[in-house]
Amino acid sequence: MNPQTQTPAPLEALAELIAVVARLRDPEGGCPWDLAQTHASLVPYVLEEAHEVADAIRSGDDHHLAEELGDLLLQVVLHAQIASEAGSFDLAQIAAGISAKLVRRHPHVFGGGEPASWEEIKAAEKPQPASTSPLSDRLAGKVRGQPALAGAMTISKQAAAAGFEWDDMSGVWAKVHEELDELKEAVASGDRPHAQEELGDVLFTLVNVARWCGIEPEAGLAGTNSRFLDRFSRVEAALDGDLKGRSIGELEGLWQQAKAEIRAENTPTPGC
Repeated sequence: MNPQTQTPAPLEALAELIAVVARLRDPEGGCPWDLAQTHASLVPYVLEEAHEVADAIRSGDDHHLAEELGDLLLQVVLHAQIASEAGSFDLAQIAAGISAKLVRRHPHVFGGGEPASWEEIKAAEKPQPASTSPLSDRLAGKVRGQPALAGAMTISKQAAAAGFEWDDMSGVWAKVHEELDELKEAVASGDRPHAQEELGDVLFTLVNVARWCGIEPEAGLAGTNSRFLDRFSRVEAALDGDLKGRSIGELEGLWQQAKAEIRAENTPTPGC
C-alpha cells in the first residue's frame, strides 16, 4: 500500500478533526457560521445527521454510512469545542464519561459480576425521589430526547409491560376507529388545535397496532416515504415536471401506472 494513501490511525484522525473544528471556531480567522453556532442552534443539525445515519444503515451502503457517521461525529466534536471554550467540559470528559458508564453497566464483562439490566443499573445510578407515578416520571425523562414516533413506541411498550394493555387485538382496532372518528369530527369543526390533538391520538394508537404486530413504525414510514418518492418521480417524469393544471383523474392514472411499473421491475422473471 502506498504510505501516502494509507488511512491514519483512529486517534490520529480524531486529533486532526479536533484541530480542524478548533480552527473553524478560532475568533481570529475562523468561519463566521461556525463561530455563530451554539448548543441550541445546532439541535436541528444533530437530529438531521442522526436520521441520515439511520437512513444510511437501512440502505445498506457502507460508504454512505461512513460518510454520515462522520457528519454525526462532527456534531459531537463541535459541541465539545463549544463547551470547552465556555469551560464546561471537553471531548476528553465526554469520552471518559461514556467509557466509565459502559464499564459500570456491564459488571459481568468488566467486574466479574452477574449480568443486570440497564434499567436496574440506571435506576441505581440516579435514584429518583419518592413518587406516586414512578413509571410516568421515568418515561417522561426517557422520551424527552426521542423523536415523537420512537417516544410513542417506548411509552406504549412500557405501559403495556406494566399491565396497561388491551385483552386482544380487537380492542386495539376498536380504539383506532374511535380515535379516527374523533379526528374527523375535530377536522369538521374547524378547530385546528383540537384536530392536532386528535391526529396525535390516531398516530399513538397506530403505534400500538405496530407493537401488537411486532413491526417498526419508523421503518414502515421511512419505507413509505421512499416508495412515494419513487412513484412521484415517475409521475413528474411523465409530465416533464409540470403537474399544474392536471386533473386528479390524470394524476391518479399516472400514479397507478408508476406503481405497476415498479411492481413489474421488482417481480422476478420466471426461471431465473
